[in-house]
Amino acid sequence: MYHMVQKVDVTVRSDADPARVYRLAADSATWPSWSPVLRYEQEKAGDAHGVGEVRVFHNRGRRNPTREEVVELTPNRRVGYVLLSGLAIRDYRAFIDLVPDGGGTRIHWHSSFEPEVRGTGWLYRRVLQAVITQYAKGLAAHAAR
Repeated sequence: MYHMVQKVDVTVRSDADPARVYRLAADSATWPSWSPVLRYEQEKAGDAHGVGEVRVFHNRGRRNPTREEVVELTPNRRVGYVLLSGLAIRDYRAFIDLVPDGGGTRIHWHSSFEPEVRGTGWLYRRVLQAVITQYAKGLAAHAAR
């Protein structure tokens, strides 16, 4: 069955350096302090660096939690994760890329997915664009404190 790949792309700037932004983005336990995540649970620990961690996020305004797996951690440069469950989408892959920008960091948070139900991709894209913008702005501001 054909489904169109949807993309979400958000770029914000933080006054914090990439190392500080990375520490927050790479540590799932910090997400409730800077994002719409209300509560974090670790379902499965990752390797020594955190890759392979399965995390459960309970989010504001959502009955069902989202389950994600951390698939990439490149110190001070990139955090990657995939959605395992919690939304009616499939093949959700997201990357938080960090690029030095003067004394701060350009945070490029981008993802792709396919809707499970044909015709709903635009809606999920719109909602995720708004939510990811909230996450990215929260990360940028919190890191700069």
